[in-house]
Amino acid sequence: MKIGMLKQQPFLIDSSTSGHIITNYATIPAALQATTAKWQLGTAQTFTPDQLTAPIPATNQIFAIGMNFLDHSKEIHMELPKVPSVFTKFSSSLAAPNTTVATHGAQTDWETELVVVIGKGGRDINVAQAADHVAGYLVGEDLSDREVQFANTPPQFSLGKSFANFAPIGPWLTTPDEMTALDQAVITTKVNGEIMQQAPLSQLIFTVPKLISYLSSIVELQPGNLIFTGTPSGTGVGHEPQIFLKPGDQVTGEITGLGQLNLTMR
Repeated sequence: MKIGMLKQQPFLIDSSTSGHIITNYATIPAALQATTAKWQLGTAQTFTPDQLTAPIPATNQIFAIGMNFLDHSKEIHMELPKVPSVFTKFSSSLAAPNTTVATHGAQTDWETELVVVIGKGGRDINVAQAADHVAGYLVGEDLSDREVQFANTPPQFSLGKSFANFAPIGPWLTTPDEMTALDQAVITTKVNGEIMQQAPLSQLIFTVPKLISYLSSIVELQPGNLIFTGTPSGTGVGHEPQIFLKPGDQVTGEITGLGQLNLTMR
């Protein structure tokens, strides 16, 4: 099942061009915790991608995982993590899946990632039970200002990744039953039509169940929380010479089976 957000209401997507409105539910997590028998469906509506807003409009916790692909750790010359390397993106950076993003400084970079949406919260979740806590998956773009990120040694991450619209997510939430071969899904980033990143999720160092278990061993996960799980090699900062986004650039971030983000830089 795929659930999108249109006019501040969640709806079921029948195809790429139409959907059914789900009434009486203000947030995606609430709808997911209900049974289908309780959903009241409205009439079918057509929509265009630019009408969609973020499937999770707000959340109190956004976790992001750094250096979770082997090749990406190498390209930015960071040691491989012994445990997940965690930072936060502040919720004010959340944005629609098709949006315009203002560059900040001269070193705005892209990072397409799998985003996990927590459906059932808790603490001390076992790896074997972690899948039961997943509401669904999104495509996310972890946009980064590298000047802010690397202003100090060691670097700090959260602020450089939390400017306005630096966390586009979507285009819709896909429930786990549609992603039975998640590790075979491929992340692809294109800048002005040129492929910059492309790698299967099988390259994740810490898998989704391990991330959920690790995070919940320290903090309480809550419904609607987001986990950006990490990006593969091919980021702008990893190129020789380095490449960064400039006004007018078009960025697409896609994951097999989950849809595509479309960003215009200004």
